[in-house]
Order: sequence, then C-alpha cells, then structure tokens
Amino acid sequence: MHPDNKPTSEEIAVAKWIKSNVFCKKTKFLSHTVEYFTASKAVDKLLSSPWSVVGKNGEKPLFETRESVVEYLDLLLRKKFFHRARKIPVSEEELKARSRKKEKKKEKDETGKKAVKSETKEDKKKEDAESSHAEEKKDKDKKGKRKIRLDMHLEQRFVDGNDAYVWIYEPIPYYYWLAGGGVVLAVVALCLFPLWPPVVRKGVYYLSIGAAGFLMFIFGLAVVRFLVFCLLWLVSMGRHHLWIFPNLTEDVGFFASFWPLWKYECKSKDSTKKKDKNKKKHSDDENADKEEGSCKEDGDNDLSDDVRRDTTASDGIRRQPTMSDDSRRYPTMSDDVRRYPTVSDDVRRNDNVRRHRDQKLSES
Repeated sequence: MHPDNKPTSEEIAVAKWIKSNVFCKKTKFLSHTVEYFTASKAVDKLLSSPWSVVGKNGEKPLFETRESVVEYLDLLLRKKFFHRARKIPVSEEELKARSRKKEKKKEKDETGKKAVKSETKEDKKKEDAESSHAEEKKDKDKKGKRKIRLDMHLEQRFVDGNDAYVWIYEPIPYYYWLAGGGVVLAVVALCLFPLWPPVVRKGVYYLSIGAAGFLMFIFGLAVVRFLVFCLLWLVSMGRHHLWIFPNLTEDVGFFASFWPLWKYECKSKDSTKKKDKNKKKHSDDENADKEEGSCKEDGDNDLSDDVRRDTTASDGIRRQPTMSDDSRRYPTMSDDVRRYPTVSDDVRRNDNVRRHRDQKLSES
C-alpha cells in the first residue's frame, strides 16, 4: 500500500487497540504535553493481539513474526499515526532550575493569599508526620526514576527497540458524537417552537420568567449588601465591616456562594496604630542602615586624607610615612629569612614620630 493513501478501517482499529492496550507515558515535547510508547512493548503486545491468531476459516494471521509487526508499524508511522522521537536525559542543573521556578511561584501565591486560621497542635503533628513520610517516599521514587525529555528524531522509521514514538492520532471519544448530536437536536427543537403544544409553550414561558426574576434578585442582593456595608462603614468611621452573603461574588460553587449568611469584622484603633508603628520602625531601620553605610564611606575617605597629609609636606617634598600600630612589622632581608631591628631603625622611627608631631602642631 502506498503511504499517501488514506488509512484503512483495519489500520485505524489497530492504532486504537495499541493506544488502549500499550502503556503510554506523558512528557514534554517542544513545550507541549504528549503521550508516547516504547517500540518493543508495542511489538510484544501486537504478537498477542487478535490479529496474531489464526482465523476461523484457517486464514493466516496478520502478524506472524516480529518482522511483520515492525513492517506494519512502519506503515502506520508513514501514515502519520505517530512519529519517532529521541530520548534526552534531563540534567540535574535543569531540574534545579525548574524547582527554583516552582518555589518562586509558590512564594508569590502564598503572599497573595489570605491568612488561614491556625489549626490545633495535634492536627499539625499528624499532618507533619504524614507529609514527612510522603516526602521520603517521593524522594526515593525520584532517585530511582530518571527524567527524560523528547526531541525530534532525524530518521523517521520504526525500529524494534527502546525508542520513543509520540502519538499524533487522537481518536474522537463516543461522548463527543453524542454531545454534538444533542446540540443539533436542541437547535432544531427551538426552531420548531411555534409547532409546540400550548401547554409546553406556557411552561417554557413561566420558566423563562422565573429565570429572569432569579437573575434580578441576585443583582438586587448584590446592590443591597454593598449599600449596607458602605452605610455601616461610614457611621463607624471604618471600624465595623459587615458583609451579607460574603461569598456571593467570589469564585465558588452555586450553593457555597450563599453560605455563610453574613460576616462581621471589628477593627480597633490599636491594630491600625500597631501597623503604623511597624511601618515607622521598618523605615527607621532602613534609614539607620543607610547612615551607617555613609559613615563608613566618610571614615575611609578621612583615613586616606590623613595618609596623604603624612606622606606629603606643605612645600611639596615627600616625607617617609609613619608606621602605624596595624601595619608595624619587622623588616625582612628576603621572603624566607627575618632579621631583628637594630639601634639605627629605632632612631629613625623616633625621628619620624617627632616630625609627624611637629607637623601636626604647626598645622594647628
């Protein structure tokens, strides 16, 4: 058969059987989640499939040997049921980078969410024990398994081995056909509304009025709850917060949007004062840190100026720098051999100290 021809009903049936019976895994392929299977497992399954059994009338089976299965699957590959992919092991650096991105996203989500009420100590201990046990299991599984990502293979042919083959063919589920047929029937029934019996038309009329009334009731309730909150907030100068049906406009289920019936909060002045104090402390700490940094920089500049003054005289003649307490050391003849100071060294040091002192007195 030429690969350009459309797939036959038998080939579609074989592809469906492979997809439902051969174990498939999910992974990322060019930033898309795809399903893939291993070639050797597909060949093994097809050798025990209904197409490898002799027919009732003594007909030869479609798959007799592994070579015949490989040829048939190569034909399916050319007809774009699946394509060959290359397995690339994921390095530890990539895994660490992914974990860092996930941690950053979790931190952002946690900061954006509201604070949840604290649970009892016993519940926390149980949850911690369960979570630690689950994390140990996950760590063991991760160490045992090796993560793989897929890339396009240059040689597109079916090979009996451990290569990965990504599914392109996606059979349409039966409930899609049922849903599509139901939509068509509903549209036809609405078009034939004038031909409906009078009783049915009255029932639909009352149902439409009830639905419109329910929507108007929801909108009116939202306006009333907002007005009640604003009035109480203005009267109490922002201390008392009362919401009727607080979950009415939240992203929750239908019944959850009407529960609880009300929510009340009283915010005292002490809490606002504490917040202001915390903000002031935070700002004061930042200013203190900045001042310390600037003082350090000024101190370094002063020290450099003193050194320059000591090394240069007023008339421009360079003088010998004095030996400070931090930089005092014995003079060395070489890197390995040391010698002790002599009398002449002490005399020179005393002369330098006197000159430095006289210079400071003359400047003052």
